[in-house]
Amino acid sequence: MKRETIVQIICYSFILLFMYTAISKLLAFNVTEFDMHRNPILGDYPRFWAVSVPVAEIIVSVLLFFVGTRRLGLWLTLLLMVGFTGYVGVLLASDYHLPCTCGGIFRQLTWTQHLYVNIGLTAIAIVGIVLNGQGRDGKMLPYKDFIAR
Repeated sequence: MKRETIVQIICYSFILLFMYTAISKLLAFNVTEFDMHRNPILGDYPRFWAVSVPVAEIIVSVLLFFVGTRRLGLWLTLLLMVGFTGYVGVLLASDYHLPCTCGGIFRQLTWTQHLYVNIGLTAIAIVGIVLNGQGRDGKMLPYKDFIAR
């Protein structure tokens, strides 16, 4: 399979994921905001988080969709996934027994399952960044040349 095809599959997969969870959070906005209000980490600004997380997911999805902004979109995807993974890790390391603030079917996962899913998605984002690496002339670099830099 060509590198570009793999990058497209990764990008479209994240678009589906982010749009699904963003829309789910926005459709259940009151539940999302209430759950975030109960969270001691996010509790001081529940409305901010209930709005900004789905908006960020939508913006990243748009960036991933267009080839010209895909590189930025992949880096922001990695940033989101690291943030989500860190958040889950903090909750797992604490004594908090909180509901998930994720959207859709992801609310059904345990925090441990979330951690594993997020670690896997973070790894996929890294693969997308590596395979999407570009040289100074804008052409795709062979994988070994990208790693050597």
